[in-house]
Amino acid sequence: MKIKYTELFIFIVSAELVGALSALITGDFAGFFDRYASPLLMPPAWLFPVVWAVLYALMGISAYLIYFSDGSTDKKRALWIYAAQLALNFSWSIVFFKYEKLWAGAAVIILLIVLVMLMITAFKKISPTAAWLNVPYLLWLIFAAYLNIATAVIN
Repeated sequence: MKIKYTELFIFIVSAELVGALSALITGDFAGFFDRYASPLLMPPAWLFPVVWAVLYALMGISAYLIYFSDGSTDKKRALWIYAAQLALNFSWSIVFFKYEKLWAGAAVIILLIVLVMLMITAFKKISPTAAWLNVPYLLWLIFAAYLNIATAVIN
């Protein structure tokens, strides 16, 4: 596949904007950690935006690969799952950090993990590369779910 750089850029920026807008609505989440006890294995606060920026870029690249893949009839379904998980991803930090609904955040992130697994499965049928690009995202979500649930339990 010949790379369409403008379109690739648009897909990456679109995914990054979802994260940026969610962060903007959430506000300064650093204060959250002052109000709640942190679970074991909590990374430093500066790491979260770095990891998320990389993951959103990978999501954008994978969606680009699916969108411009040749002739798959499953493409539309895969992109709908992508959009659904992105919407749920957008809502998690707002639920967890802004509204401080720890158990609701746990429910959202568990549902998000399920959607991402479905997305990876759908992407794999069309582009194994696109599927693999989302494995770090899935692993990070599982870790984030641990942090979310552990925070809810200890607080």
